[in-house]
Amino acid sequence: MSTLDSAIDPTAPGYAANRAALLERLAELDAALDQARAGGGEKYVSRHHARGKLLPRERIELLVDADSPFLELSPVAAFGTDFPVGASVVTGIGVVEGVECLIVANDPTVRGGAVNPWSLAKTRRAGEIALANRLPMVNLVESAGADLPTQAEIFIPGGRVFRDLTRLSAAGIPTVSVVFGNATAGGAYVPGMSDHVIMIRDRSQVYLAGPPLVKMATGEVTDDESLGGAEMHAGTSGLADYLAEDERDGIRLARQCVRRLNWRKQGPPPRSAVPQPPKYDPEELLGITSADLKVPFDPREVLARILDGSEFDEFKPAYGGALVTGWGELHGYPVGVLANARGVLFSEEAQKAAQFIQLANAADTPLIFLQNTTGYMVGTEYEQRGIIKHGALMINAVSNSTVPHLTVNLGASYGAGNYGMCGRAYEPRFLFTWPNAKSAVMGPAQLAGVLSIVARQAAAARGRDYDEESDAAMRMMVEQQIESQSGALFLSGRLYDDGVIDPRDTRTVLGLCLSAIHSGPVKGADGYGIFRM
Repeated sequence: MSTLDSAIDPTAPGYAANRAALLERLAELDAALDQARAGGGEKYVSRHHARGKLLPRERIELLVDADSPFLELSPVAAFGTDFPVGASVVTGIGVVEGVECLIVANDPTVRGGAVNPWSLAKTRRAGEIALANRLPMVNLVESAGADLPTQAEIFIPGGRVFRDLTRLSAAGIPTVSVVFGNATAGGAYVPGMSDHVIMIRDRSQVYLAGPPLVKMATGEVTDDESLGGAEMHAGTSGLADYLAEDERDGIRLARQCVRRLNWRKQGPPPRSAVPQPPKYDPEELLGITSADLKVPFDPREVLARILDGSEFDEFKPAYGGALVTGWGELHGYPVGVLANARGVLFSEEAQKAAQFIQLANAADTPLIFLQNTTGYMVGTEYEQRGIIKHGALMINAVSNSTVPHLTVNLGASYGAGNYGMCGRAYEPRFLFTWPNAKSAVMGPAQLAGVLSIVARQAAAARGRDYDEESDAAMRMMVEQQIESQSGALFLSGRLYDDGVIDPRDTRTVLGLCLSAIHSGPVKGADGYGIFRM
């Protein structure tokens, strides 16, 4: 393979400015992550510990293999909403008895682990990841059911969580539930629809309706244990397959269940058992991306710091130069890469991308999309040259490609460029964002300018004078709105990605995802739709 060279100068003023801007964004990310890790706050965390109970991340730490990584997903879900950051649930991928599993853990310190619209969306995304990548799912359950004030938003779509559990089982993907406390109403169906169920003596309470509601509905007077206690479900109803003595014993039994799955990966193993690290320091990734997103940067500098040995065989290097395409390996896994180099995508870049995606599918090779695009080029010349049909060609190739896709937004992801570079709507297996990145229909200034032009034309059509002062105020307001709504934390809070990551962790995160992807088969498309040539 060809080895990438680097032109980065860490002593240059531009590098220092880029690094400072990114460190500022990372500080904002750290603050949001601290909020998520704090759960319901010190009062409720202390109360939970005083009852002899573990926090969700403590349960996960005991569940996964010692010294193995845990890739947390959507950690800042609900950021910028009326709900707590993290959305009262922790999800991620961890290794249990040598098996990569999708783990979902309710946080009972946040409103009793009740399900709100964002925790529902986060849980459903976890189920999608488990199904797409053939990952066994382990649910660490302690939930009061639906967040009643928002029941109108979650009741009907919430049923999909239970449907998804049964579909995992039907696809031969095992599901395990450990019930640590209450699993009430809808929460009861999580263990009810899991393949393996563990309950904890004197702790687990699983019922469709608690004693007060039973009395109101039927007049029957009962108690928690008779109605839904662990011993009752282990010995009478048969819902519990295993009865644990305490939380740690329950986690031990969960590990035992996973060990007995006899689970095997279906994808090919890495080519290299001990892959070569990149030649260049990942710390330098902080100074590569431009503080001003209008200033492009060379994505080869990023590839030189994430690919094995910084080796990269570029495809069509002299054609369609605004898009870098080529082959490499990452943690031993072969990958194809599409990376924006100069923001705008022209017809040449779109055609080059479509061919490259077809080649990757022919070779059963996963694709990595590194976004930094303002979209497809506009204007009379480009329309006449066929930018629409060429953009459609690229989007068709992305849409119908069946090899796994991984997407990282490094800077900008605007307009249809987001689609062509495998944005969220195109269902990449995983999508992550750097903290400086933005995504929207177009940039704030451009969007405000378009609205201004439309308003001017409307005023002229009515024969009215245009209010320049109001126009300036409108443009400022729109720019501020788009600026805030296109930011990484805002978008991640709404689950438009799987997490905002530190650029220095990009290689590790992608490596973990590639390993998870290979739990299932990796196979390219056999055919495509009609390409407009």
